[in-house]
Amino acid sequence: MSLKLAVIPGDGTGPEVVREALKVLKTVAASEKLKYTLTEFDYGGDRYLKSGKVIDEAEIQGLRKFDAVLLGALGHPDVKPGILEKGILLRLRFDLDQYINLRPVHLYPGVDTPLKDKGPEHINFDVIRENTEDLYCGHGGIMRKGSPQEISTQEMITTRFGAERCLRYAFDYARMKKKTKKGKGKLTLVHKTNVLTFCGDTWFRAFNEIGEQDYPDIERDYNHVDACCMWFVKSPEFYDTIVVPNMFGDIITDLAAIIQGGLGVAAGGNINPEKGGVSMYEPMGGSAPKYTNLNVINPLAAIAAMGMLLQNTGAKKAGDRIDAAIKKVTPKMKSQSAGKMGYSTTQVGDLVCENL
Repeated sequence: MSLKLAVIPGDGTGPEVVREALKVLKTVAASEKLKYTLTEFDYGGDRYLKSGKVIDEAEIQGLRKFDAVLLGALGHPDVKPGILEKGILLRLRFDLDQYINLRPVHLYPGVDTPLKDKGPEHINFDVIRENTEDLYCGHGGIMRKGSPQEISTQEMITTRFGAERCLRYAFDYARMKKKTKKGKGKLTLVHKTNVLTFCGDTWFRAFNEIGEQDYPDIERDYNHVDACCMWFVKSPEFYDTIVVPNMFGDIITDLAAIIQGGLGVAAGGNINPEKGGVSMYEPMGGSAPKYTNLNVINPLAAIAAMGMLLQNTGAKKAGDRIDAAIKKVTPKMKSQSAGKMGYSTTQVGDLVCENL
């Protein structure tokens, strides 16, 4: 097969970790007879500072021609927070209708977790976050700004359509894991229905109606988001697959990243599951500008993102091989933190290639 990939290295250490992910892609593609083309785009902080341009409609339409997108990181110390994140990352999610955020939370062998007596067999679940609704819609505003009577509003938007398509993806994902013996066939909805009695009710009713009617083989459970945070720390083995709305998903996946060993190993996908949809995969660690060009940043999250990209874009065997290679490399590393790995960024990429 042949893949047409867009690459957005982005800001800070983004280009460094993308370089290693592409090195791994080149290696695995050679042995899997996988053909691909790469087109790089300079969207990010440097371009914005030079031209004032973030990303426009024509550029977004251009990305629709690709099979998938690999993103390094967005965030520049000289650009006001929110400009790049909303102007590029959120806009791509919304305009390309990447309505699923998929976050595998798997503790790799040899990786330290802050949780006492927990290992890879305990921290092994997936979070499916709705990615295009909720507080991220930006519906609201500020009245009388700067005055003592200032009023700010920002509304949590939930549609039955948006909740249902996310829920069906999550049920299907849980069923797939059960069928392949990678999961228990359990799906946990996380929300705050005792306080958010309107949006929470829509999610809760849809969850149970869909599950009862179309997925009787999948066990259903529910957690309030605060209880979920507690259980992540106390008993992460409780979870198999989680489905969660946008804002709560953003919060719990950062906690999940820490219990799986840190942002250096946490990867995710912004997915449009529809036929012809374009998905975008990225490491979760951000641009980490203080480490730029020092060759000390951990590239494993970007390499894992490349593995996810292949798994979800028709080259599953190649993606699985990358995941297996990462599991051979992590026990050799002293730490997953930048500058403490015992290897340089480049050397970690080389190790993954050697273990393919």
